[in-house]
Amino acid sequence: MKNKIRFQAKSIKALCTIYSLFLVCLHSSGQEQSSLFISDGSDFKAQSYFPKFSWETTPMYYHFGDIDRVLEPEEVKFISDRTDFICMEKSHAYNLLGDQVLGTKHEVEAFHEVKPEIKVLFYYNSYVAWPFPRFNKEFTPDGIAKNEELTKFLARDPKTGKLLEKTRGPAFSYYFDAMNPEFREWWVQSAVEGIKISGADGIFIDRMNVDVNANYPVDDLTALAEAKGKMMAALREQMGPDKILVGNNAATTKEVFPYCDAFMFEHYNASVTNKENLLKEWGVMERVAKAGKISIYRFGAKGKGKNDITTGATKTDGIEKRSHDQLEFHQACYLIGAQPYSYFQWNWGWNLEDGNLVDYPSLQKPLGKPKGAFKRVNPEGWEFTREFEHASVWVDTEARKAKITWH
Repeated sequence: MKNKIRFQAKSIKALCTIYSLFLVCLHSSGQEQSSLFISDGSDFKAQSYFPKFSWETTPMYYHFGDIDRVLEPEEVKFISDRTDFICMEKSHAYNLLGDQVLGTKHEVEAFHEVKPEIKVLFYYNSYVAWPFPRFNKEFTPDGIAKNEELTKFLARDPKTGKLLEKTRGPAFSYYFDAMNPEFREWWVQSAVEGIKISGADGIFIDRMNVDVNANYPVDDLTALAEAKGKMMAALREQMGPDKILVGNNAATTKEVFPYCDAFMFEHYNASVTNKENLLKEWGVMERVAKAGKISIYRFGAKGKGKNDITTGATKTDGIEKRSHDQLEFHQACYLIGAQPYSYFQWNWGWNLEDGNLVDYPSLQKPLGKPKGAFKRVNPEGWEFTREFEHASVWVDTEARKAKITWH
């Protein structure tokens, strides 16, 4: 009887020890999850359907396409080894499959097979009627000639009344008229169908900025922003609660902000890469993080040559070397303002071969969590510093110089 009591006592003690260890592990896991601190010291609250985020190395986002083909297995592995967050660009595999939606579907399945947790997005434009997805295939001169009723969805020149035409880019295109409620309903249904058919984990919505740089043919930008806000509200409701909605260049469009999970800072011209705007964006990135949303900080290497038109590799002499040479400054600009769930994108175009298959060693170096917010060396100057566990960052956005010291 005494031996039985001793055995029971030991068993109870062992169970208590196991339970205590479980509580310690649970507490440690909670601490690790809550270690995603924003620059102001508050905790980032991520949605369960967000991609995995880590400060282990520079957090990367990839966005690319190849109009002629699908990815090779080694290309899928190369990219999935470097990121958990990607988007298939507007014309991917169009010449092979005749439908961007099917091109995206192929890659969603390929990436999920090698890395089930990776998040793959479907691309759709809210303004340009690119003919690559099945929904837009009739928005061509031939399609319009056969069905003039389609023109009610398209924008017109306010002076001439003629349909607006986009002649530069991967294909001739018209522009959508977001002010038309009937169009917005059709567009949302198409976007939702694109997600469902492709099996994507969410959607990247292009041309979401409503400002003077966007060249919209309307006088009332406030009304246009409200219309796009209605589009995003309907999309958010219909696409499902566990899908990611990315708005390109929309972080300062208050009408759409509540409905997006993420925002890209595209840096598409010199006006958005000057020192004043970079400083402003770091503040916006903090505001985005405090709202529990994702930032994507995209920069592209510069070089003389053919424009990026997503129809094949962008031909620029020595561009791969330039991309290596220019990386440190742009990576530093990202790191100065980076928050939890801020991602960096680096290439020189939207085509697969425009730097998306290039190995950049500094992007794989151990980074570690930031030790605090960035510091401005002089209140009136343009030098900034920031410390990470394994890197010290210095950047001068006026001189456009930077140094990342890895340790």
